Amino acid sequence: MKQTEIFVVEYKLHGHSKSFVIRTKKMRNEDAWHWASCDAGLAPIPKPGKPPLKVMSRPQAERFGVTDVKWRETAALEWMDG
Repeated sequence: MKQTEIFVVEYKLHGHSKSFVIRTKKMRNEDAWHWASCDAGLAPIPKPGKPPLKVMSRPQAERFGVTDVKWRETAALEWMDG
């Protein structure tokens, strides 16, 4: 079965819960912290197909108020006929 390549990232910014959905080929904890920083407006969003200019690390993100970053893959839908 093919991976969905769609992930949900949840985090807190200054104690307020936030979440977003992102489509990407891979997701690791390091990636989730960087994307949460992008969503929070702390890091620039990279252009499609190009690496980010600077990846925001967990310690850097925490200094700006990003905490409790969690991610999960979305469930793949299986359509049934009939």
